[in-house]
Amino acid sequence: MSSAAKREETAGDVYTRTSQAGPRSRRRASPFHSDSSPSASSETDGAARSSASQRPARTLKGRAVAYLSRREYSRAELARKLTPHADESDDVESLLDALERENWLSDSRFAESLVHRRASRVGSARIISELKRHAVGDALVESVGARLRESEFERAQSVWRKKFGAVPQTQAERAKQARFLAMRGFSSATIAKLLKGDADEFGGD
Repeated sequence: MSSAAKREETAGDVYTRTSQAGPRSRRRASPFHSDSSPSASSETDGAARSSASQRPARTLKGRAVAYLSRREYSRAELARKLTPHADESDDVESLLDALERENWLSDSRFAESLVHRRASRVGSARIISELKRHAVGDALVESVGARLRESEFERAQSVWRKKFGAVPQTQAERAKQARFLAMRGFSSATIAKLLKGDADEFGGD
C-alpha cells in the first residue's frame, strides 16, 4: 500500500472514532438552585439584625462582673469605669457595696495582684504610689508597703543583675546605675547598699 493510501485510511479511522463519540455533555448550574441568592442573604441579615435588636441591654452589674472576670479592680477604678454607663436609676456606690459583699470586688485582692505583677520589676515606692492612686486606703497601703520593704534589697539586686551585672568602676557608671534603680522606685538606702556607696550620694529618702 502506498504512503498516500495509508494516510487516507488513518484519517478515516480518526473521523469514525470522533463521529461515534457523540457531543460532550456540559453541566450548567441552574439559576433556580443557587445555594445563596441575594434575597436569601438579605433575609438572613435582616433576621440577625432583628435578633440583635431584641437582646436585652447589659445591666450595670453585668458590665461590672464582666470587668471583674478578666482581672482584679480596685473599688475606685471600677467606679470610674462604670460611671459613664450608669443610668439615672443606677446607684454605683450601692452596686459596689453589693459586689464587695458577694466577694466579686476586693481592694485587698487588687493590691495582691498588683504586687504579684510588679514586685519583681520595680521598687516599693513605685508600687505604693500606684496603690495610693487607686485609693485602696491608708491601712492597706501601709501593710503592703511594710511587706515590700522587707524584700526591697533582694528585688533591687535581681533587677540590677539583669540590667548591669557588674559593679560600677567609675563615678559616672555608679551614677548611671543609681539613676536607673531610682527611676524603678528603689530607695536611696537600698541603692547605696547595692552599689556600696553613701545613701546621701543618691539622695536620702
